[in-house]
Amino acid sequence: MLISQTPLRISLAGGGTDLRAYYKDSDGFVVSTAIDKYMYVLIKERFDSKIYLNYAARKEIVDDISEIQHELVREAGLMAGLRNGFELATFADIPSEGSGLGSSSSLTVGLLNAMYTFCGRQVTHDQLAEEACMIEIEILKKPIGKQDQYIAAHGGLSAITFHGSERVTTERLELTERERHDLGGRFMLFFTNVTRQAASILQEQQEKTASNRNQLQEIHALGKQVETAIRSRHFDDIGEVLDENWKLKKRLASGITNAQIDEMYERSRAAGAVGGKVAGAGGGGFLLLYVKPEHQAKVRESLSEYRQMPIMLDNFGATIIFNQRRYRW
Repeated sequence: MLISQTPLRISLAGGGTDLRAYYKDSDGFVVSTAIDKYMYVLIKERFDSKIYLNYAARKEIVDDISEIQHELVREAGLMAGLRNGFELATFADIPSEGSGLGSSSSLTVGLLNAMYTFCGRQVTHDQLAEEACMIEIEILKKPIGKQDQYIAAHGGLSAITFHGSERVTTERLELTERERHDLGGRFMLFFTNVTRQAASILQEQQEKTASNRNQLQEIHALGKQVETAIRSRHFDDIGEVLDENWKLKKRLASGITNAQIDEMYERSRAAGAVGGKVAGAGGGGFLLLYVKPEHQAKVRESLSEYRQMPIMLDNFGATIIFNQRRYRW
């Protein structure tokens, strides 16, 4: 039996430039960080050759990996060369769909990590990210970008560049433990009480890339500003950039925001939040805010009807946290 643990993420700036429609013509750039909320995959050997699969929506019992209805499990199993004779279950720290925290990509990376390890193979973080992108974007045709897979695999606080050649470069923005705790303590996440499928928003955003290129170039520049703020330890500059990023992001596609989200954001700003944005594609999920410590109680009070999820920055990526081997039957 083994268990994989894969972090979720918050994207600070640059989101949208990780879509192929943008980076095929000019490099995309995102600053993103793993957080201490996770997707877990448990896999164990069975005595028979059946597959037992347990996840939030249902339970499946099949004879071969190709028969599985859960598309991420099916494609990850086919990618890893795992056919049958195992039991698998998935668990999440948050609502598994529509959170805006990259849960589907974290799950895909975690499935690959668990399955390869179960088969006795150790693969790199880059391979996990590349193959997760292949599954989600190439095979399943999801209209998503590449940042979630790479930050889930590598973890940490990272600057990620997406090249037109499809090469992806990930660079850690190193902080001391105290600095990471200081920065992480300035982020607040509030659940909007709405989950949504990001596909329609991202599909529209892809289709509007040409007309939105000026805004996306500005968003790319804001990602560079966040990188500079982190390297110089001017953390409060990040809050200002988040506000600018949110103003630009709302113009990329319809459905990114709504009256409720706008009201949440304005109330938080009036209470002292420096800036923020909806995590992920938009339309629901979690509202991410940058708030100095002295204003957090007031912001929390202003959004008292919304559940806060405390987070800290996570320094690790895809990990096997339990692995008990035995002789094969």
